[in-house]
Amino acid sequence: MNDVSQPLVLVERPDPAILMLRLNRPKQRNALSAALLRQLADALGVACSDASVRCVVLNGDERAFSAGADIKEMRQHGFEALSDPGRQHAWDVIATFPKPLIAAVRGVCLGGGLELALLADILLVAEDSVLAQPEITIGIMPGDGATQRLTRIIGKPLAMQMVLTGEPISAERAVAAGLASEMLPSSKVLERALAIARVISNRAPIAAQLAKESIQAAYETPLSAGLAIERRAIRYAFTTDDQKEGMAAFVEKRQPVFSGR
Repeated sequence: MNDVSQPLVLVERPDPAILMLRLNRPKQRNALSAALLRQLADALGVACSDASVRCVVLNGDERAFSAGADIKEMRQHGFEALSDPGRQHAWDVIATFPKPLIAAVRGVCLGGGLELALLADILLVAEDSVLAQPEITIGIMPGDGATQRLTRIIGKPLAMQMVLTGEPISAERAVAAGLASEMLPSSKVLERALAIARVISNRAPIAAQLAKESIQAAYETPLSAGLAIERRAIRYAFTTDDQKEGMAAFVEKRQPVFSGR
């Protein structure tokens, strides 16, 4: 696989309202090179401005969601490989993507790969997938958000164990810890992710984005501030055409047709 000539992120449209992004460095087990991150951020930027996209599914291949950051880049460039402004901007674009984002994890999901999966709103894992933050085994530590996001999601004891030992956890443990919402046979993970995406894409898109923003606030603000964000969001939801359509459809006992307005 030549990173220069081949797309590092494959863009597919399995449904008019769903965008699927597949990491495409199979020989490197989808290691997150700076170029791959930029292409992923670019694809999400396009999806953000495309009103027809209501949900995005992110996946790798059967062997690997992602084995982590590109070690060759880090060895060659040192810390500058991580601190490069373009790479940091790409991570910021991914982290602030406003529409629902589902990660379908099969195979290994390690280091930066797990940090990428942590940015998804819904995480599905294959029964045989392996999740880890193994950076300490090469003399460093997580640097793309795991010490903060992983700890907020699964709690201090398990986050400490994963980060300080570098040892993996199973898909079953990931679900039990609240890291993933569902565990499925590997052959069913992508199918299930697309099924959930179809459900979400049929919901009111503005309400979905407002709900995502409000839930994310629970990890970043005190309760009082988070409740204020929720109140502002629900107030705005009541000004939309979709609110009127949704409630009219409920009263009229029919399926709503949401316009995103």
